[in-house]
Amino acid sequence: MTPKETYIDEQITKTVQFWNDRLLALGILLFLLLGIMDYIATPENFRTFMMYRITASAALAILFYLNRHKKHRMYHYAIITAMIVISAATIELMILKFGGHASHYYAGLNLLIIGALGLIPFSLPLSLSVSILIYAIYIIPILLFDRITDVPTFIVNNAFMISTFSISLTWRISTQRGMLNELSLQYDLTQQRRMLERYSERLEQDVAERTSELQKSEQWHRSLFDNATDGILVLDRNGIIVNANERACDMHGFTRDFLLGTHIKLLEQDGHGNAFAERIHRILAGEALVFETTHNKKDGSPLQLEISSKAIAIGDELYIQSFYRDVTEKKKLREHLVQSQKMESIGVLAGGIAHDFNNILTAILGHTEILRLDTSLVSRSLRSLQVIEDVSIKAGGMISKLLGFARKSTYEMLPLNVNKVILDTVNLTERMLGVDIKLNLDLVDILPDIHGDLNQLEQVIMNLIVNARDAMPKGGRIDISTRYCEATDGMKNAPPYVQTGQYVQVAVADTGMGIPDHVIQKIFEPFFTTKETGRGTGLGLSMVYGAVKEHGGYIHVQSQVGCGSTFTMYFPIPVMAVSRPVKTKEVPIKRDEIILYVDDQEEALWAFQEILEQQGYTVLSANDPAQALALFKKQRHEIALVITDMIMPKIDGLEFIRQIRARNPELKVLAVSGDLNIIRGKDSIPDVAGFIRKPFDSGALVSTIRRILDTKPSASAPFNA
Repeated sequence: MTPKETYIDEQITKTVQFWNDRLLALGILLFLLLGIMDYIATPENFRTFMMYRITASAALAILFYLNRHKKHRMYHYAIITAMIVISAATIELMILKFGGHASHYYAGLNLLIIGALGLIPFSLPLSLSVSILIYAIYIIPILLFDRITDVPTFIVNNAFMISTFSISLTWRISTQRGMLNELSLQYDLTQQRRMLERYSERLEQDVAERTSELQKSEQWHRSLFDNATDGILVLDRNGIIVNANERACDMHGFTRDFLLGTHIKLLEQDGHGNAFAERIHRILAGEALVFETTHNKKDGSPLQLEISSKAIAIGDELYIQSFYRDVTEKKKLREHLVQSQKMESIGVLAGGIAHDFNNILTAILGHTEILRLDTSLVSRSLRSLQVIEDVSIKAGGMISKLLGFARKSTYEMLPLNVNKVILDTVNLTERMLGVDIKLNLDLVDILPDIHGDLNQLEQVIMNLIVNARDAMPKGGRIDISTRYCEATDGMKNAPPYVQTGQYVQVAVADTGMGIPDHVIQKIFEPFFTTKETGRGTGLGLSMVYGAVKEHGGYIHVQSQVGCGSTFTMYFPIPVMAVSRPVKTKEVPIKRDEIILYVDDQEEALWAFQEILEQQGYTVLSANDPAQALALFKKQRHEIALVITDMIMPKIDGLEFIRQIRARNPELKVLAVSGDLNIIRGKDSIPDVAGFIRKPFDSGALVSTIRRILDTKPSASAPFNA
């Protein structure tokens, strides 16, 4: 069944149910009301006829209930057929009881025919069946149970009944076709209406989607335009600004309302020259240009810009879209970069010269040590040797500065006592404090050494003292204290970010104005300062922070406005100490250990080999790492210590140490070099037992060797005394 046929069938079923309800209700009502006619026409049969009517009405009421609860058309047809049979039978009983073939009650059958065929949409075959059923219920009992005496009346009654059948059937055929046509038309109209509704919904959806896309596109482009990190100006073909984003307004210092309608020439310093007109002409001709120019800001200061411009067509008009990038700082950085590259080139050259010169000084100092052991030298020769030695040491200091300039030895990490650094620094800075500021020292008597750069730590203490002085313009007190500190998990006296371990704690406190909370988070940032212009660069505390971090330590600040500030530093206490490059007169006990000495500088190698042999050591020397590896393979179990230079051709010290450690992981190694950054980058090389910086003398070498050889592998000291 097609959807259309299904629709018509459903509508007919609803119509049948609807008119069944009405016809059953009407039948119940008429059966009871027409009892009045019985009372008038045949009083003697009133009681009997009323029983017929009540019984028929009750049966119709039951059919009315069933019709309400059944949804299939065949049930409705069965119900209406039952109603017709019950009604026709009831009327036929009253006809037989009152007048028979001549009774006027046959009119009730006519009403039944009109109601059934006129209201119920029976099909033609079913309508004929209903008509024949009603007529059969009328004629058959009369022919069987009644004697026809009034033939004319009987014929008239039948003629009227057959006429009613004919008219009702004709009406049913006409209305049935009209109903089917109407239902078909309703279905078509409904389908078209639904189709139109779907088209309308789809159209509304398309319109909504297009509107949303347009709004999103507009918001997207507006957001890109307004939030661009570069300034954007749109000019008409005459150079008038027609649009500007927020960045362009901020760069120039003008509001958007001011810029709109302004000619771009008023912003450019060279806007009235030929170059400006030529650029506009080339851009309008379709060329995309990238150029640099200078604009005037609202405050009159110059604004150096890199501009990328291109012509764009909007509608029938041609516009110029330009992206403006502030390159004022970029130009300054470019100039600084050129200067830095030049200084870097000089630094590389200086570093190379300094490294070679360090090797020469090491050889000179070694040979002076050998000559000093010659007892036949006269005092004048000894004085000359002393001069050579002193001059060499001074030259070593100059080389240290040269390496510092070349950024190859920025920090000279040596064992030092923080108390001594503080005392020396205070002696230098006390004169600058003034009479209104009192300085108190609380330094513990016994304090372990740390690994640090003397100059850098002096600068740290000095900067903190100067910073405390500046925080007390009306005078006050500076307290400097030191103590030994062992940080543990959950320790209340140390910040939580301080890792567990042993530290030397240095605190510098003042009674100054204090630091606000919103400032204390920024005090270590480079170039941040709260001082007025000309009184501070903002680099003092940045240097303090960087130096403390470079020493592997931590710095913590506590402050309260009006109550002063306290800067607390934690410097780690090393397990392995770096030897002090100072001359010593102590002569260690002679031993017979075997030492492998590797250095590509033969002069220094020969000198220190002789010195060590005089101390009782057996020295295997090599000026080539490959030769040293061959010696090591032969006597690796007898060798107690390997001394190696860290910068050598072919195989450098790092690779040499890795190769010998692969064969004997427990072997002790003493590294020598003029570049402290090598040992500072110890995470990238195997562990060494000690490090000596070139140039050095025999005392430093011999004492360091003895300390390393006398240290058991499992033993470690918390600090170097």
